[in-house]
Amino acid sequence: MISVRVVGTIVGVAVLAGGVAFWISPEGRTALAPLVRMAKGDPSTQPTERTHDHGPPGVIKVTADQIAKARIEVAAVGDCQITQQVTAPGTVTPDADRIGRVAAKVVGTVAELRKRLGDSAVKGEVVAVLESREVADAKSEYLAARLANELQQDLTSRDKSLWERRAAPEQQYIKSRTAAAQAEMRFNIARQKLLALGMEADEIAALPKSPDGLLRNQNVRAPIDGQIVERRVDLGAPVGREGQESEIYVIADLSSLWVDLSVPTSELANVAVGQPVAVMARQAGLRADAKVIFVGPILQADTRSARGIAAMNNTSMAWRPGVFVTAQIAVAEQPVDLCVPRAALQTIEGEQNPDYALSSATEAWYKTGTYGLFLRV
Repeated sequence: MISVRVVGTIVGVAVLAGGVAFWISPEGRTALAPLVRMAKGDPSTQPTERTHDHGPPGVIKVTADQIAKARIEVAAVGDCQITQQVTAPGTVTPDADRIGRVAAKVVGTVAELRKRLGDSAVKGEVVAVLESREVADAKSEYLAARLANELQQDLTSRDKSLWERRAAPEQQYIKSRTAAAQAEMRFNIARQKLLALGMEADEIAALPKSPDGLLRNQNVRAPIDGQIVERRVDLGAPVGREGQESEIYVIADLSSLWVDLSVPTSELANVAVGQPVAVMARQAGLRADAKVIFVGPILQADTRSARGIAAMNNTSMAWRPGVFVTAQIAVAEQPVDLCVPRAALQTIEGEQNPDYALSSATEAWYKTGTYGLFLRV
């Protein structure tokens, strides 16, 4: 059993230093109302000798059944940090630093789509293949420049050997060396063009041995690790020209998310980068810790609030972009020796008295070891 003690007109949370605190749900207050009236001496509610033991004045023995009906909860009492919080609504969004767009860098048509929505992709993995005349021309130009460079370098080496043996004039060697430098420059330009179109160095090196039918193909690779969240084109769709789609996929790494916050103007002075944030989605039953990484210097015209961004870890993949949340930004903390949950301070007739509950409980029951329950009535 738990002793419930009434002091004057106060029946509240009994708090012990290093002890426990009890609190009651709103439904439980109705269940305990007869006990409160009994403790205050209401004759109509006094127990008989057959049903209750007599105890000290103002003390009631609460049974396990009454505790269950009143929904009394117990929590440890001790020192803690009292946090001043700013509450702001927000929306979960993808981390803008972890979004990659798979772009078509050439004009062509979609020949292959190797990923479906929801599939995972690894940075550098081929996710689509395009067919493009522009790519075929660039590869042909590279192969021609490569061959011309190799031949000119051989001719220059021969002319150099002849000039050193005095078998050819110096002027011939100088012309040959100039032609070799120009051939090498054209070769490097052709190679850089292929790199700019998205080809890898090993792909370029393998071009001389590739079948002619693959010259028009362009492999499109994933720019980041992540998940396919959007597909912008269909198989055979033209891409790259003005007025046509230039993105094939959108990839997002959802292991890290942002919370887009609307910070009230009145609280802007208290919110700063680096402050911890408790993010809650009550309907989904989710809670996570985040940190403020940005506070906008410009107010939004429609809401007259400032935009704030908090970064949140999502390695469990429990959170999804688009979820509406309530964020509590911790703007200040103060250590205290004794504290109780806010829910333990019962409000009846519109008042709370935490100072009374703390001082009375500590003074009255710390010595006796009796636990009490306070409610303001």
